[in-house]
Amino acid sequence: MNTLWKHCKGFLFCLFPHHLVSRITYWATRQNTFLKNPAIRLFIRAFDVDMREAISSEPEDYANFDEFFTRRLVPGARPIAAGANVIVSPADGRISQISEYASHRAIQAKGRWFSVRELLGGALEYGRLCERGKFATIYLSPKNYHRVHMPLDGTLVEMIHVPGRLFSVAPYAAEVIDNLYTRNERVISIFETRLGWMAVVMVGAVNVAAIEMAWEGMVTPSGRKTVQRKKYPGVKLEKGDELGIFHMGSTAIVLLESTSVEWESGLRLQQPLVMGQALGRDTVSPQGTPEAS
Repeated sequence: MNTLWKHCKGFLFCLFPHHLVSRITYWATRQNTFLKNPAIRLFIRAFDVDMREAISSEPEDYANFDEFFTRRLVPGARPIAAGANVIVSPADGRISQISEYASHRAIQAKGRWFSVRELLGGALEYGRLCERGKFATIYLSPKNYHRVHMPLDGTLVEMIHVPGRLFSVAPYAAEVIDNLYTRNERVISIFETRLGWMAVVMVGAVNVAAIEMAWEGMVTPSGRKTVQRKKYPGVKLEKGDELGIFHMGSTAIVLLESTSVEWESGLRLQQPLVMGQALGRDTVSPQGTPEAS
């Protein structure tokens, strides 16, 4: 896709009625009509979806398109990389970015940056998390498994819902839309881990008709116009546990305040990932001593 066309698409998306279209998608994907099975079969062919991994492989097995899109996988389809010091991918997808950040700025795409403080909805009380650390951005395409899992053992501290736009988060959009992830609606989960604070951010996008969290249920769409913050005492999740669901696809961002994490050396931009695959590891405290905040 040439640069001019990318910028044209980005401009048109600024004028696009994101929320209206996404609410129509929300309704349409939950209907059980004579179109449901042909639509699922067409989607499988168009996006080369591997249904051998799914618990239910036939369109008739699903009550509606959304149930198919958020399908579960057969047990063992996604082995979780072992090791207390190993951080794993929270989702299937492709690596948009994987690096470190400093001075509360992280790279979105070549020549474009976003504010980590804004991404986290202004949650400034979590040590160095807003200022510096390591991050990985993973784009989930339509063909991918759309459940998001824990990258590391952690205790949930807070969930933050930030209303916003619903721009596309496809690779071209990250290249041409300024502050894409901080402008879009998102659900932020803050965890306390043995490596310090960790955030998992589920970013909304056009046609992402809803984001669901394991401990809360459906968070979006909500109709709220202001940032909502909610504390959660005592919710503990292990690496690989299901964290949330994208009802239609989007992007997940993992941020770790630990500076002792090193990303796996062989990873590169746009590389496909599967949930549970090793992303990196803590190089200082492999026996479980948390890094001081």
